[in-house]
Amino acid sequence: MFGPMGWSYWVLITCNIALPQLMWLRRFRVNVGLMFLMSIIVNTGMWFERFVIIATSLTRDYLPSSWGTYRATKWDYATFLGTLGLFTFLFFLFIRLLPMIPMSELRMMLPQAKVREKAEPIAEAGD
Repeated sequence: MFGPMGWSYWVLITCNIALPQLMWLRRFRVNVGLMFLMSIIVNTGMWFERFVIIATSLTRDYLPSSWGTYRATKWDYATFLGTLGLFTFLFFLFIRLLPMIPMSELRMMLPQAKVREKAEPIAEAGD
């Protein structure tokens, strides 16, 4: 609670315990925008719960000589940005090379589909 990663614990407590208590107020329960904001806050708190479990347990080893706080370097950030770039490139390549087929055309190819070649004109009220 009060160590080098204590800030993440308090963000977790705030997002998952303190702020959801506002849901006791009617104004927060009936307003869609406030409900959406609360869902984002709780989702952030749940992410911090996993962060507290994993990152704080990896911060300290059993040997006091190896205790230290992890600091990301420019290469860590470059690797992260590279993975985002690779995913984006492969996603755009997938979109470019895979032809998109509309669902209506797929339905016409099914054997049980009864497709009329020519649409019948709509009868008007005066006819």
